[in-house]
Amino acid sequence: MKNKDRHVFLECTECKNRNYAVGKKQRAEYKIEKKKFCPFCGKHTPHKEKKL
Repeated sequence: MKNKDRHVFLECTECKNRNYAVGKKQRAEYKIEKKKFCPFCGKHTPHKEKKL
C-alpha cells in the first residue's frame, strides 16, 4: 500500500463477520461495497466497508 492509503475491513451484511482487509485512499468519500465469498455463510454475499 502507498503512504496515503489506509486499511478498512469488509463486513458480511448477513452474518456481520469481518472477513477481508483492503486498502483505500485516505480522503476517499465513497464507501466500498463488494460481493465476496463469506466462509461463515458458505456463499457469496455483499460485504460493506467498516473501520478498524
